[in-house]
Amino acid sequence: MELADKVAVITGASKGIGKAVALAMADEGAHVAISARSGDLLKAVESQIREKGRDVFSFIGDMSVEEEIKSFISGAHDHFKRMDILINNAGLGIFKSVADMETGDWDTMFNLNVRGLFIATRDSLPYLREAGESAVVNVVSLAGKNTFVKGAGYSATKHAVLAFSKCLMLEEREHGLRVLAICPGSVATHFSGDPGDKPDPRREKITQAEDVAASIIHMLRMPQRAMVSEIDIRPTNPA
Repeated sequence: MELADKVAVITGASKGIGKAVALAMADEGAHVAISARSGDLLKAVESQIREKGRDVFSFIGDMSVEEEIKSFISGAHDHFKRMDILINNAGLGIFKSVADMETGDWDTMFNLNVRGLFIATRDSLPYLREAGESAVVNVVSLAGKNTFVKGAGYSATKHAVLAFSKCLMLEEREHGLRVLAICPGSVATHFSGDPGDKPDPRREKITQAEDVAASIIHMLRMPQRAMVSEIDIRPTNPA
């Protein structure tokens, strides 16, 4: 796929992997639609994209609320009149044992990580089909393949997204839609904890958000005849 002048729609784009992907797409010449709950952070990313000479549509909203998801997707299409790439990045984790997890914690994760991703994808499909050469990238996690203490809820959501991605690929490949599930391990973002003011040598050794973005760009740029459907990315030597 030639990314110049394509339109990429990215959820959870105010920081971390979402921000890195948005900026990387702009560097490749794509126009970008971005969403997040934090208006100040989102506006900062918008400014960086405009500095690169690319058009941008930003939407402040909660990607677990159906009406707001629909407004973002339709607003992005109304702005650009096309959609080529959807990157479902918005997500969160609440890490508690099953015994201690409240129903609200469980619902919060599934509403954003799974239900919100489904709605964004479903509502984007008509536009992606029109493009003829399009892609959906779901930012998953190695937690979708591995289990760990206090990870039951989060791992369950990511396992669900992996299954969703595989089914979507089988259903939509005939329309020219490629589907990638990218599964990062430890990444040096705020999701892995607040880095604080002091340098942390370990954070410098683990995967960076820009590494994940580069992997996504590489997949998208492959010839249309080839689809990388799943990528695991982890630190080479985090010790």
